[in-house]
Amino acid sequence: MRRTFLCLVVCLGLAACSSGSVSPVAKKPVEDDVDSRQPTKPRDPRTRAKLHTELGAMYLQAGNLTVALEELSIAILIDPDYATAYSMRGLAAYRIRELQLADQDFRRALSLDGKDPEINNNYGWFLCQVGREKEALGHIQAAMRNPLYKTPEKAYLNAGSCYAKIGDLATAEGYVQQSLRILPGNPQALLELANINYRKGDLELARQELGDLLRHNEPNAEALWLGVRIERALGNRSAEARYISQLRRKFPLSPEAQELLKGKPE
Repeated sequence: MRRTFLCLVVCLGLAACSSGSVSPVAKKPVEDDVDSRQPTKPRDPRTRAKLHTELGAMYLQAGNLTVALEELSIAILIDPDYATAYSMRGLAAYRIRELQLADQDFRRALSLDGKDPEINNNYGWFLCQVGREKEALGHIQAAMRNPLYKTPEKAYLNAGSCYAKIGDLATAEGYVQQSLRILPGNPQALLELANINYRKGDLELARQELGDLLRHNEPNAEALWLGVRIERALGNRSAEARYISQLRRKFPLSPEAQELLKGKPE
């Protein structure tokens, strides 16, 4: 995978790579064609880099990792000092499990703009995912302390998730509740709260919270996997089987579906 990723970046520099499928986001036009139709297109490197970074973020959200990496790498080629592009490419590299490359991109982003709250939050999230929770919390808290951060609820939620990973459930719950005070009804925060209560052993409350969440939102693999564990712990085999069926049908390749093959959930 490392060789594939590096080759992608090199090919981008030579303008010789195919973007592949871009559904569900419409495929971007060929840049030369855009130039011919839009003579007023901005030419300064930073503006062009921002445009490619925004496209990369859209493709990343849509799950089209190949094109996301292409757009973000183009942004970096255009403006090698644009910190946000490195941060976004770090997230994309994590998604393809290129952890060393992701870490390098995040560090490069911080070297260019160490006070940026979004970059600190993204890097903290990444560090927590790879088991470096103590390092992660420092970056997440730096994001929370920044009064200019436009979406502090994300940092509070990431802090809660990270504290939950190290077993400090009381602190985790406090951070998640603060995230919900800033952005009430955030599905990911509500799911994290249900997960915390499951881990605390408050199974009925966790079941209620998860049920309320799923009545208003489509379940993702993480929510269905939590449902499996809650119902198994409560001994409700029919409800457990329903969650298992949905998880296998809707997300057969997810890490959560793979956990079903390992036996009893934690």
